[in-house]
Amino acid sequence: MADDATARLEQIRGIVREQAPDAIEVVSYGIPTFDLLGAHLVHFAAFKHHIGLFPTASGIAAFVSALAPYKYAKGSVQFPHNRPFPVDLIAQIVQFRVDAVRAAAPKRGSKRPFK
Repeated sequence: MADDATARLEQIRGIVREQAPDAIEVVSYGIPTFDLLGAHLVHFAAFKHHIGLFPTASGIAAFVSALAPYKYAKGSVQFPHNRPFPVDLIAQIVQFRVDAVRAAAPKRGSKRPFK
């Protein structure tokens, strides 16, 4: 299962790189995170039984019906290793977050991106 988890993490990384090539990869809360324009875009990590995606509360709220088959909470969703990986859904969530962060950037002012 470790190889599958690594492949899935790389898929998420690729999705983010494709949709936000200027995002910066950092570690936040001890897990891989992408920051964009001074804000956290998404966090993600592998766990024993699932891949966790943490697209903030707005990223979950916008996709509640699509996430119904998965265990999710206010700001996170779990994609079990024993089920097909929903790459298209993840891409939609990431694109939603990219759009939200870009839309909010002018309101945040000249906040420096995270390093």
